[in-house]
Amino acid sequence: MLADDEPLSGSPSSGEVRPGALDPALLRAVAEAVLPESLGESGRERAVTAFELWWERFEPDAELVHPYGGWVIPRGPPDREPEWSAQLDALDAVSREQAGTGFADTAVEERRALLAGAITDAGPGFPEPARAEHIAVAVMAHYFGSPDAANRCYGVEIDKLSCRTTATAGEAPPPVSG
Repeated sequence: MLADDEPLSGSPSSGEVRPGALDPALLRAVAEAVLPESLGESGRERAVTAFELWWERFEPDAELVHPYGGWVIPRGPPDREPEWSAQLDALDAVSREQAGTGFADTAVEERRALLAGAITDAGPGFPEPARAEHIAVAVMAHYFGSPDAANRCYGVEIDKLSCRTTATAGEAPPPVSG
């Protein structure tokens, strides 16, 4: 897990919205409504920053691994930015209409109610983040697939996607700190 004061390398550092970026304030308002409260503000910020970094590096419609000699080349998901940005804008507009204030300034409970009416993703589990129909589902899918979520779930530092040394492989992982 990242320490509270440890930034992600390459993370967006300014509040400016780059072309193709999702609105940072609205994205954080969504995350506050859908991610576990137990993360706290700093944990939620790390989760959103990790999502932004992943999205910044995402390559739409990328060529995927295919069998040798295969004539069908599978492609990755398309660019979701226009759809997800429109969803964020729609949440903000509906919030202004219903609550008289922007989505980011609305109480968390009201944001959750707005999101419950907007999310149409179906299925038994989370899709890959880039295949999520709604931005809120993408944020949840990204976080709940992360090493931090697995560590918090089990209460120990499993740190999936990282290697343990042979010296510590036989030991139980240490409890989650913080």
